[in-house]
Amino acid sequence: MHMGILTLHISLPGCRSLKEKRQRMGGLHERFGRNPAVAVCESGEHDRLEASEWTFVAVANEGPKVEALLGEIEDKIQRSVDGRVMEATREML
Repeated sequence: MHMGILTLHISLPGCRSLKEKRQRMGGLHERFGRNPAVAVCESGEHDRLEASEWTFVAVANEGPKVEALLGEIEDKIQRSVDGRVMEATREML
């Protein structure tokens, strides 16, 4: 069993309220949490309006599958979130 952790730091310039922050993040938990091989949570920057931190944990039988899954998540977020990914870190366990 292989596991990977992807942590994304996202900038949300001009965000003025927690409601706007939730709308701009576009339901990441619901979208990616449906996959039984992925766990997702907002892991930081809870009190900052102009930033958000999300962590995704992926599990698979093979390391390349985990890498592909994390890459797919990162690509989808960069295309769909009304913000800018400032930093992405990956850790394979």
